[in-house]
Amino acid sequence: MSKLKNKVVVVTGGNSGIGLGIAQEFKNEGAKGTLVGRNQETLDSAQQQLGDNFIAINTDVTNVSELGSVFKETFEKFGKIDVVVANAGAGSVGTVENIDEANYDKSMDLNLKSVYFTVNKALPYMNDGSSIILIGSNAAHRAYPSFGLYGAAKAAVIFLAKAFSNDLLNRKIRANVITPGTTDTPAFEKFVPTEQLEGLKKHFAEQMPIGRIGQPSDIGKTAVFLASDDSSFMLGAELIVDGGMTYLAK
Repeated sequence: MSKLKNKVVVVTGGNSGIGLGIAQEFKNEGAKGTLVGRNQETLDSAQQQLGDNFIAINTDVTNVSELGSVFKETFEKFGKIDVVVANAGAGSVGTVENIDEANYDKSMDLNLKSVYFTVNKALPYMNDGSSIILIGSNAAHRAYPSFGLYGAAKAAVIFLAKAFSNDLLNRKIRANVITPGTTDTPAFEKFVPTEQLEGLKKHFAEQMPIGRIGQPSDIGKTAVFLASDDSSFMLGAELIVDGGMTYLAK
């Protein structure tokens, strides 16, 4: 498999969950590059799984000055950057009644500001004709209880794919966005005790038109398409990969 042979990729939040699933599919298609995350243990584990063609950089994507060094180091190691995946983010739980300013800022810094500046800091090192892949959420389309702020941030991310593509037409750099739904990642463990995990996943699967929750590989395969020349005529587009929840769920 060689859709991405010799392409150099950077995946933020690439140490687990959807980000690692994307990186694994990229590796399967011949890519090499950089994983970015904040947890050194999971970064080391992910890098070992992917092998010597990938490096891991411990970086807080909400720290704009640190972001620049990620792309500089990647460029120095591999000589170019062809694909950037702005995946890092996390669901912020709460309502307009109880999310205070500090938590608002924390959520928006992670889910929106970091996406903008990931691209901003990557551009000086990216080849013309490169691909930018943003990760949205179907929470931008469905008003899930207590996920309003997260959904708003992701709605803005979906718009940024259009804005970035328009800004970068002269460089033929295209930005597109993948919008996942419920996906089987370690994030589940933040919400319920271990003994309740399978029951919760079963509950979500029963709500989904397709009858199962997503796997990181589902998102990864979509990312391969957007990273490859197969999608060269797509820019500013949103691919909803959510098992039918946005359009078919009751």
